Amino acid sequence: MNTEAAQQTAHLTRSATAEAISDAPGSLITLLADSDTTGGALTCNTAVFEEGAAGAPVHFHTKATEFFFVTSGQLDVLVGDEVQTLGEGDFLAVPPGVKHAFAPAAGHTAEVLVGFTPGMGRFDYYRLLGRVNAGEATVQDIKDSSPVYDNHYAESAAWSGRRRSAEP
Repeated sequence: MNTEAAQQTAHLTRSATAEAISDAPGSLITLLADSDTTGGALTCNTAVFEEGAAGAPVHFHTKATEFFFVTSGQLDVLVGDEVQTLGEGDFLAVPPGVKHAFAPAAGHTAEVLVGFTPGMGRFDYYRLLGRVNAGEATVQDIKDSSPVYDNHYAESAAWSGRRRSAEP
């Protein structure tokens, strides 16, 4: 038996007991597995976006690959300076250092499995977003948390142009 495998344990999250956070209007994140429960291997959640939800602003990570698997709907994702539209069954992996953003495509909802490898301890970051949404924390708190959660904000003309053209 592989001793490394023997030291790790399986992680199960039941849908009935999974923590769900509304991090912004029209968005619901369900927490599945974080680095502390996976031996640092990965972090995983689902995200459900209503039509018109803001999604995630332009950002990048220095240590982890972030991946997206669309389970329903359509998701616009900025990768570098190009916007891709992902549909049901599409998968995308964004390596460290590459700026990206995501939101439901104009006129669509989206349900997405989102993950990071290696794991990043993201659940407290999502909880902070939930507190901002509830008026219990500030956007400055999010900006100040960038080094802790390896979430670094950036700019993109391609993404800001996409958001403007998607609005009525």
